[in-house]
Amino acid sequence: MVDRRELLDNAAKLSLRPQIVEKDVVLGWVLAGIYNHEPLIESWIFKGGTCLKKCYFETYRFSEDLDFTLTDSSHIDETFLQHAFGEISEWIYEQTGIEMPADQHRFEIYDNPRGRPACQGRLSYRGPVSPTAGGLPKVRLDLTADEVVVLPASRVSIFHPYSDAPDKGIQVRSYAYEEAFAEKVRALGERARPRDLYDVINLFRNTETRPSSPVLREVLRQKCDFKGIPVPRLADLEPHRTTLEGSWQPMLGHQLPALPPVETFWNELPAFFDWLEGGEAPVVRAAYAASPGETVIRERVLRLPVPGRAQSYLEVIRFAAFNRLCVDLDHVDLSGRRSTRRIEPYSLRRTSEGNIVLHAFNTAKDAHRSYRLERVRGARVTNETFVPRYEVELTPHGPLRIQPTAGGSVSLGSGSLARRSRSRRPSRKTGGP
Repeated sequence: MVDRRELLDNAAKLSLRPQIVEKDVVLGWVLAGIYNHEPLIESWIFKGGTCLKKCYFETYRFSEDLDFTLTDSSHIDETFLQHAFGEISEWIYEQTGIEMPADQHRFEIYDNPRGRPACQGRLSYRGPVSPTAGGLPKVRLDLTADEVVVLPASRVSIFHPYSDAPDKGIQVRSYAYEEAFAEKVRALGERARPRDLYDVINLFRNTETRPSSPVLREVLRQKCDFKGIPVPRLADLEPHRTTLEGSWQPMLGHQLPALPPVETFWNELPAFFDWLEGGEAPVVRAAYAASPGETVIRERVLRLPVPGRAQSYLEVIRFAAFNRLCVDLDHVDLSGRRSTRRIEPYSLRRTSEGNIVLHAFNTAKDAHRSYRLERVRGARVTNETFVPRYEVELTPHGPLRIQPTAGGSVSLGSGSLARRSRSRRPSRKTGGP
């Protein structure tokens, strides 16, 4: 089991409550249990915001629920689910020591708006930092069995950056990236919740993994047709703006180390819908010019030869870059003098001498600066936003490249939608391979 100290250290590093990090560990092991349980492996398809966090973008908002589309509707049955998760809970305890008392699992079966059975489940657990009073924390399951799955599901390893990770990782069966994106746009149109706005704009900003707009539009159309709703438009969201802004902090604040202003996300919606409806995509900024022998570092999980504190500061900086937030950076110069700069973070690179440097824009100096990572003494996310002057290279280099598995449906006319959707802008490499 991940011990209490590791959870507290990770929570401090990420500026989150320890219970949020503990739940992220538990979510990973619930996924491991589901995809280790033979009856569920091929018929449960992972989706939703937690899917984006665990499967595609490690620097992302933390989520608390597990959403699945089930291809076998007979699994929407309380007796079946109680038995399955009783066995899964026993397996998780054997693997990790995390207690998930089966007698406290709850599964509510109900009819969805189409008159088909769906389920909301609650899985109680006890971990190293779980409260000892007021009841055990819970993982929520949201299960539907009549969703249209447009693209073949994908087999992918989830992010589980904790010491209890199994040697071979944790593999799940998830929505294809394009389908996860389309599902978020559909959800934004239907319910206009803060997390959907946050997800849609962040997926749109990720230019290196952005699918072609015709592909996304067609997947979205099929999903909306199935729901009996029109494809969302910007005008449809306008009546919900006040409510969305009012719930931004309560619904998202606990999932992020720092909450970006809602206006920076809302104000990008016109560009998103213009692109979705066939307009031009926003111009992609060029990367900051590299020095001779300099190479960009964009590993998905960075394992750099720097002190632990610098590693934690880097996680803060990467989060800020992903969310277009400025950072107050504490840094010492060659003479040992310490000072604080407010920066826009852009890129992490290795120099020809082997030094790791952060390329940034110093807002006070109104100029580009670079900072040796081992001289960083602190990093704090601010609520000041920035519009990128260069390509932001601090985020991971797109989602995992994943292979489709059996299942899923249809293509667009002649030619596979899955193949067509893999059209990407070629990745830019700076200063070497």
